[in-house]
Amino acid sequence: MHRDETPQDDTEALLLAAARRAIAYRADPTAHPPATDYAACLAAFDGPLPEAGVPGADVLDALVTRAEPGLRASVGPRFFGWVIGNSHPVGVAADWLTAAWGQNTANHFAAPAAAAAETVAARWLLEVLGLPPESGVGFVTGATMASFVALAAARGEVLRRAGWDVEAQGLFGAPPVRVLIGEEAHASVFSALHYLGFGKASLIRVPADAQGVMRPDAFEDLLARAVPEGAPLIVVTQAGHIHSGATDAHERLVPLARARAGWVHVDGAFGLWARACPTRAHRAAGVEAADSWATDGHKWLQTPFDCGYAIVRDADAHRRAMTIAASYLPPVSEHERDPSHYVPELSRRARGFSTWALLRHFGRDGIAAMVERHCALARALAGRLAAEPGIAVLNEVVLNQVAVRFGGAAEGAEGDALTRATIAAVQEEGTCFAAGAAWRGRWIMRLSVIGASTTEEDIHLSADAILRAWRRVASAAGAL
Repeated sequence: MHRDETPQDDTEALLLAAARRAIAYRADPTAHPPATDYAACLAAFDGPLPEAGVPGADVLDALVTRAEPGLRASVGPRFFGWVIGNSHPVGVAADWLTAAWGQNTANHFAAPAAAAAETVAARWLLEVLGLPPESGVGFVTGATMASFVALAAARGEVLRRAGWDVEAQGLFGAPPVRVLIGEEAHASVFSALHYLGFGKASLIRVPADAQGVMRPDAFEDLLARAVPEGAPLIVVTQAGHIHSGATDAHERLVPLARARAGWVHVDGAFGLWARACPTRAHRAAGVEAADSWATDGHKWLQTPFDCGYAIVRDADAHRRAMTIAASYLPPVSEHERDPSHYVPELSRRARGFSTWALLRHFGRDGIAAMVERHCALARALAGRLAAEPGIAVLNEVVLNQVAVRFGGAAEGAEGDALTRATIAAVQEEGTCFAAGAAWRGRWIMRLSVIGASTTEEDIHLSADAILRAWRRVASAAGAL
């Protein structure tokens, strides 16, 4: 064969082999030993570039053999290391089809089914989250790019109000935009601002309270002192602090920003989904009054990676910031929607298929029940750990996040060492996966309960494993 042409029977065999491998892995992700490290994985994958091509079946075997030892069990029920959903089987199946269909989701003419799925999924998403139905929705890789897109729209709109067209004139000579942001905002938002030309030193950082959210009194004071009247203003808030799960006081902050003609952007990567649950919606009260929102599908909605949503109330501002136009691209009529008008990419995968599939699979009630269940499981896990001598839970467990400190009275470097050692012991034992982070000058174990398959039994097994690890570490260190 002179072309890369696989006979139909070989294609079928290859895809079926991949499906069998995937099904076998998903049958029990926790049955695999803890993932090996990067160096071992690099050595396994490394080697000279083949001079001649390798048959597809052999390539697939080699890929599985090399990859599986280095896979974290993030699709399993006891993975709490980061805020990562399970990649639900319905979403995975839809994503397999997405890859097989090979649709480049640039516009409604090149990929009509993909564009239509996004249109409907966007409407459903706004309904589930209780956000303005007129909003534009861009299907992006995750919350980082969602914030980038929304803040690009914010930058353009606040400058437009000041008489400056950033899309036409660029940033040189533009009026300075003031950005107020919590000192404990997520790193991804700082990155998005950086990409958009807002240097770290130019940001006005608002002090946070013990749960990591902005203090309204400090916000009001900085707004009065550091932002001149009439200056273009962007305010960045959060729904779901990465360690505590807490949400900024939007009912107080948004009116203050509105009074200064400010644009409010909400980083709600996971916390925005509290609005989908009647018993948790009050945790994100007032969020709906903002101007834009960033959230992830691959967290609480359980879509496969990568999937996030940039939501902008002013759809015109959204399109002005993102639309890519060229003579070879089809025009859009009043009742048509081009996905590329809401995201930075022209070429990308059809994320709307898995989003549509999972929203249809769970339904409004299923999403609400899952959020409530995860919050209850997080409280149960926190209760088990807090009852043990030498363990402290540092946050109010309002959603699915638990911040744990080991060592009791041990402060500073000693407490950090005990916490790190406990995390390492948990990871080595492998019953569950937990990771660490630095928060307010102390090292913590952060537990994120967000997998669709996580049950009460998984919480009890994980709590037992963490307690065993702590007792071993404490005994060796003479900490108890």
